[in-house]
Amino acid sequence: MEATEGRSVKRLLVTGAKGMLGGAVVAEAERASEAPDVLACGRDLLDLRYPDGVRQLLREERPDVVVNCAGWTAVDDAETHEIDALVVNGSGVRALALGCEEIGARLLHISTDYVFDGTARTPYPEDAPTRPINAYGRGKLAGEAVVLGLLPRAGYVVRTGWLYGAGGRNFVQTMIALERSRDTVNVVDDQRGQPTWTGDLAARLLSLARSDAPPGVYHGTSGGQTTWFELAREVFTLLGADPSRVRPVSSAAFPSPTARPAYSVLGHDRWAVAGMRPLRHWREALHDAWPSLVGGPV
Repeated sequence: MEATEGRSVKRLLVTGAKGMLGGAVVAEAERASEAPDVLACGRDLLDLRYPDGVRQLLREERPDVVVNCAGWTAVDDAETHEIDALVVNGSGVRALALGCEEIGARLLHISTDYVFDGTARTPYPEDAPTRPINAYGRGKLAGEAVVLGLLPRAGYVVRTGWLYGAGGRNFVQTMIALERSRDTVNVVDDQRGQPTWTGDLAARLLSLARSDAPPGVYHGTSGGQTTWFELAREVFTLLGADPSRVRPVSSAAFPSPTARPAYSVLGHDRWAVAGMRPLRHWREALHDAWPSLVGGPV
């Protein structure tokens, strides 16, 4: 148990519960030794596009803690549908925050490394100036501002990135599939970040929910750093395949409507201030996650 784990959570509401991270949070909560009553909300139960419905559901269910894993996550589509994405990632989050304020619940809101511009060369601390360079990042930053502004004593923003896990589309699963279908795979080697297992992040979110940690911004990414190319080679190695089949290319080889940060490495100092451990190194986490990704031991 972490030093700051001092609160019981009797009723937990998870939005986006049918997604990769939301599903991991629900699973982690349900197998906890003191499992709370978990309300797993997919879009059919809680749709952030409809603020009145969001607040009404919170009034009816009255959770102690809300973990918001819902949002507009289609990064490229956000470029051409920025207003629609902002309705979900900004206005919808406002409805959640207002609903939590009304019933006295704490809100753990998932945000992104994309609130930064990627021009740094050392890890971004939690209080680093934000400067999103794409529509997705702008929308997520709007959601952050709402949570921190409306819930100064009960709002937590947890930024993450490069997520992978079972039950959802992600880079690691894509590389597993491509190893089986292609002789060689080209992967960008000029974007740097922190691959993060949903299992690790889900456990960290529940620890935070049970803690007396001060509200504010936390960075929920794994330790260390790597590139997509290096991560792909690690996946091939774990598959028993020749990692030299993965070939490095620049981002220019994959034109995209979305500008992506070249450097998405986040610092984790605030966990220590709160008396909690940051997430472990990305490679250790990937090795532990592996059986759940391929359906068997390494």
